[in-house]
This record gives sequence, structure tokens and C-alpha cells, in this order.
Amino acid sequence: MELIHNLDEIPALAGSVVTDGMFDGVHLGHQKILKQVVNEAKEMGMPSVLLTYWPHPRHVLPEKGERLKILTTLEEKAGIVASQGIDYMLVIPFNYAFSRITHEKFVKEILSEKLQTRKIIIGYDHRFGLNRLGNVGYLKEAGKELGFDVLEIGKQEIEDIAISSTKIRYSLQHHLIETAAQFLGRNYSLSGTVVKGDQRGRLLGYPTANLDVSETSKLVPADGVYATWAIVDGKKYGSMTNIGFRPTVDGLHHKIESHLFDFEGDLYGKTLTLEFVSPIREEMKFAGLDALKEQLALDEKISRMILAKG
Repeated sequence: MELIHNLDEIPALAGSVVTDGMFDGVHLGHQKILKQVVNEAKEMGMPSVLLTYWPHPRHVLPEKGERLKILTTLEEKAGIVASQGIDYMLVIPFNYAFSRITHEKFVKEILSEKLQTRKIIIGYDHRFGLNRLGNVGYLKEAGKELGFDVLEIGKQEIEDIAISSTKIRYSLQHHLIETAAQFLGRNYSLSGTVVKGDQRGRLLGYPTANLDVSETSKLVPADGVYATWAIVDGKKYGSMTNIGFRPTVDGLHHKIESHLFDFEGDLYGKTLTLEFVSPIREEMKFAGLDALKEQLALDEKISRMILAKG
């Protein structure tokens, strides 16, 4: 797959099959649309294109409420989209100026002139352009003039899957890790750099890797202890991960700490990816370090049992 960050970098296309949207999480519903795009493109002998945006529009345009947390960084999204067989992923920088583009201009200049769209595949109730005035009806009318067909994935098809990025965010924020994985078609993951901590875990016999997630808008699962897979230098290790304030130790700083089973070596400065498999327990305050150490031994036993099931 070719990743393109600028409209001017799009290669000359004789035609293309396109889908458009944020595709945050690239969950099973998104994957169904991408599969259809790939299949239609092969039948028509044209490249398949995902037209997407970065940063998330909710991070640019004023919205009421808490800042939206994303499920996939741009790098993560590109990797998953590539695995679906898409030929081109075009990332349009989303800023205030782009948000003012009318739906007519978007269709004519981007879909028609830049991408030479011959077919666009979208989910039901898809809206786009300034004030979200563009819709399926307009696309179909414009397609007659500009020479492209529109395939709308029906409401029933999408609702049969019953998946949304909103549901996945809710699941991760309420310890429903297995539910999120079912929606995503994979374990939810966090990646970052291992940084030095206070090394208290070493004193307890459970040295931990402290993960610094550089993408601050990335959703971190709810505080608690989880059975996880840890991937570093291309190798996968069973692990248990604590997210929270460590109330037994100091309770001052929110951290993501993972103890890798059967690992020896120095992790500082390395990129570590955590895949969340199952919640173990909520974070809690213990009477002292001895009680915490006993609990950590139990957490490890439970985590190993869960991970052994595959």
C-alpha cells in the first residue's frame, strides 16, 4: 500500500474505487467496507483508495464535552488498512480551512479530478463537506454528471454487525476488553517508548517497563490490572500491566507499567507495544508492600493462565 499525505502527491490514475471516512479503529464494520472496495476495484481493474483525515475532525473543530480519544494512531491505522489490501491510503491534513470546503467542491476537485473516482462505496447516512450538507443523494446526482457510481452499504448490513467506534471506546473505558477485541477483530493495543521509572517494582521482584505513549489523544483503557502481550524487538512476551496511580506506593502519578514474564534485558528507550487481552482486577490500595507483593504473585498466576488459553 502507498501512503500519501498530500493531494498533490497522488499519482495519475485512470480510475479508482474509493471509500471515505475517519475509519478510527478500523473495526470489523470498517473492514467490511474496505473488503468491498478491494473486491470492486479488482473487478473493475482499478486501484482501491481509502480517503481519510488526520488529525480527527473532533480535535480541530469546537465540540462540547470531553476531547475525543482515538482508537488508532495514524501509523496504526495505516498498518491495519494495508493488511486489508487497499492500494492507496490518502491522508488529508484536516484543519479549519479544509473544514470550510463545500460538498460540491469536495466531489468535483478531490473525488473526480484528483482521484478519478469511478465508484465510491460508503456507509449509510454518510455526510461530508461544509456543515455536512453532502449526502448519498448528492453523490448519486453528481456521479451521473462526473461519471462515477455510488454504492451505499445499507443500514441493515451495518446494524447487523452492530459495531461502532463509540461502542469500542465505551468498552475500553469500562474494562470490557474482550468486547472491544470482538468489535475490532484483534486485541486493542498501545505503543510507546519505555522510560525510566522509580524502580520500585524491582524491589518487589516485579520489575516493570514504564510506557510513555507519545500520542496523547490515544485512548488508554480504564485504570486496573490486565493480562497483556508485550511486543518488543519483534518478540512477544506474556505480561501483566497496571494502569493507574499505584495508591499503595505513592498515588501521585498516572502510569502504564508492564511486567514482562520470562524476560531478561534492558528495555529503556525501546518501543514497546502492549496488547490487552483481559482485565484481572481494579487498581486498589493494599495494607503494605508485603500485601502488594502477594497480590502481584496472584496477578501473575491469573495472567499466565489467561494467556495460555491463547
